[in-house]
Amino acid sequence: MHIVILAGGVGTRLWPRSRHARPKQFSDITGDGRTMIQATVDRVAPLTPYDQIYVVTGQQYAELTAEQLPQIPKNNIIIEPSGRNTGPAIGLACMHLYKRDPNATVAFIHSDHVMTREDCFRTALQRGAAAAAEGYLVTLGIQPDSPHTGYGYIKRDSVILPAEQGEQPVYRVGRFLEKPDLATAQSFLSEGCYYWNGGIFICRVDRMLAELARQLPEGYAHLQEIGASLGAPNAEEVLLAQWAQMPNISIDHAVMEGAECVAVTPLDAGWNDVGSWDALEVVLPCDENDNCVAKGNLIAEDSCGNIVYSDKTVALIGMNDLVVVETEDALLVGPKSQMQKVKNIVEALKAQGRHDLL
Repeated sequence: MHIVILAGGVGTRLWPRSRHARPKQFSDITGDGRTMIQATVDRVAPLTPYDQIYVVTGQQYAELTAEQLPQIPKNNIIIEPSGRNTGPAIGLACMHLYKRDPNATVAFIHSDHVMTREDCFRTALQRGAAAAAEGYLVTLGIQPDSPHTGYGYIKRDSVILPAEQGEQPVYRVGRFLEKPDLATAQSFLSEGCYYWNGGIFICRVDRMLAELARQLPEGYAHLQEIGASLGAPNAEEVLLAQWAQMPNISIDHAVMEGAECVAVTPLDAGWNDVGSWDALEVVLPCDENDNCVAKGNLIAEDSCGNIVYSDKTVALIGMNDLVVVETEDALLVGPKSQMQKVKNIVEALKAQGRHDLL
C-alpha cells in the first residue's frame, strides 16, 4: 500500500505555535518531541516502506518537509503550486502514482491528526485496502463519542466485508451528510450507524482517476496535461499553467459524494484533528486536577482544568479552564471555551501588519 500525506494548510487556531513559516503539521503541538508530520510518518511506517510514502505540500514547505522527513525520497515530495483544497491535491498525487505504479492502492491521510491507538488506525487502513482492492473507494468513518456539529457525517448501509478475527466490518456508504445542528447530531449518535468524516480515504489509483474523469472532467483534463508532462523538461511550466485553472474543491464534493461503490470502514483509534488548543486535553493525559501540560512545568494552586504549553514554569493561582501557550515572541491566554477565536487574533495581527508574528 502507498501512503500519501496531505500537508497543506496553516492551522491558524493553533497560533502562536502554528505560523505561516512553520504551520502546525511542522510543529510539535503535543509536546512529545516529534512534529505532527513526523508522528504521521511514524504511525504508518510499519505498513509500507519509506519509498512508498509521499507528501503533498506547497512549494514554501518543500525544504521543511525534506528536512523533517529525511527518510522520504525527495522526489516523493509532490508540490502543489497553490492551495486548491483536497480534490486537486489528491488528483495530483494520483497522477504521480499512476505514472509509477498504475495498479497502486493508496491511502490518503492528513499530516496534522492524532491517533492515541495507532495500531487500531493501521488495522483500519489495512481493512480499507482490502475493500479498495475490490474496486471500492473507501473512507474511514470516525467512531463518534459526542454529537459534534463541526464535522460532516457518513451514514453506513449494508455490510460488504464481514468482520474477521475481531476486525471491524466494512459497510457500503448510505450517504454523506453536511455538518448538522446539535439536535440532528444527537439523533445521529442515538441511531448508532453514523460516523464522523475525517477525510481519510483508501482506493486504487485508477478508480480515483476514473471518478475524477467522470465527475470533474474539466479538472481531470488539466490533471492529464500535468501527468503527461511528468519527467519532461517543461513539467514545472505545465504544472503552473494547468494548476492555475484547477477548481478549488474538496474531494468529498468532487468525487466521494457522487461516486459509485463507496465504502466506509469504522475507525475507533482515539482520533482527533487537533483543530484548536482545547483539543489537547482529549489526546494528552491530565493530572488529578484535570490540568494538562503539553510542555513545560505547571505549579497550580486552587486551579483546575487548564492547558499549558510553555518552555517556562507557569504558576496559576485560582485559575480554571484556561489555555496558556507561550512562545519566544508571543503569549496566548484565554478560556478553553473560546479557543475558536484564536483565528480572530490572527486576523487582528494581519490588520496591524504584524507579519513577524504570523
